[in-house]
Amino acid sequence: MAYINLDQQLVEQIAEHYKAIITLLGEDPNREGLVKTPIRAAKALLENTRGYNEDGGHYLRSAIFKHDDSQMVIVRDIEFYSLCEHHILPFFGTVSIGYIPDGEIVGLSKLGRVVDTCSRKLQVQERMTIELCELISRELKNKGVIVVARAQHLCMKMRGVEKQTAETVTMHYCGAFEDINTRQEFLELINK
Repeated sequence: MAYINLDQQLVEQIAEHYKAIITLLGEDPNREGLVKTPIRAAKALLENTRGYNEDGGHYLRSAIFKHDDSQMVIVRDIEFYSLCEHHILPFFGTVSIGYIPDGEIVGLSKLGRVVDTCSRKLQVQERMTIELCELISRELKNKGVIVVARAQHLCMKMRGVEKQTAETVTMHYCGAFEDINTRQEFLELINK
């Protein structure tokens, strides 16, 4: 990942809120181990929500190539990290993307960039999956797009029900993937 240029004034404003939260928890924000924590936490929050300031469509449009005669293209197990919008706790996992070209293909690394853009914000997995599918479908000439996300949610592991082995799987598709046979072929390929 490239270095992210953070607005120092924004970092300091967020850090002040973290300092207040640390104080409300009963800690001393001036204690040696916590002195720099508000700034570090503010920078981490901004880095982990950088998707608000990125255009996933731009990444796709920057690497579209003419190409005929392709069947299904799949990039599977693209790792992602996000923050649950309900608890601001991490959820993370992998995304598998399939599409059937219609005269165009996209540089494979751009699919990874689009996953980062859609995941790096306060998000729910269900919406992220739809957002990815619709963005790729809109920006790339295709006969169909499918996205499957598998994730572990710390809001389920660290709090509440505390279910350590739970995995959430979401799927969204359009076009040719409305056909059960095409969808099944994709699912078999990503699960090998």
